[in-house]
Amino acid sequence: QLQLVESGGGLVQPGGSLRLSCVASGFNIDLHTIGWFRQAPGKEREGVSCISSAGGRTKYGDSVKGRFTISRDNAANTVYLQMNNLKPEDTAVYYCAAAWNYDSCSVAEEYDYWGRGTQVTVSS
Repeated sequence: QLQLVESGGGLVQPGGSLRLSCVASGFNIDLHTIGWFRQAPGKEREGVSCISSAGGRTKYGDSVKGRFTISRDNAANTVYLQMNNLKPEDTAVYYCAAAWNYDSCSVAEEYDYWGRGTQVTVSS
């Protein structure tokens, strides 16, 4: 069964850090672009970051540039999202997803497989 599972979410104070993990099972991610998206209550899903299959190319949403870093360990079938200097507006459910192509990796419709999400809450 093809599956993506996110973990690492939680409650953190503003200015704090979290590292999210996305572990794939049932398939190898080394041929896939992996993206992170988030959705806050009442808001549309937003592209956070994406990384090419070999990890050489990355993209970030404007709201997270300079604070978030995406990386991957294909041997571990895992992609990470390091989130630093978190702000209350980063509060959302974070999802990882797998796609075949990198060029449109900011577009959610390009993704074939999705995880169920992990909640990130930034609050004092």
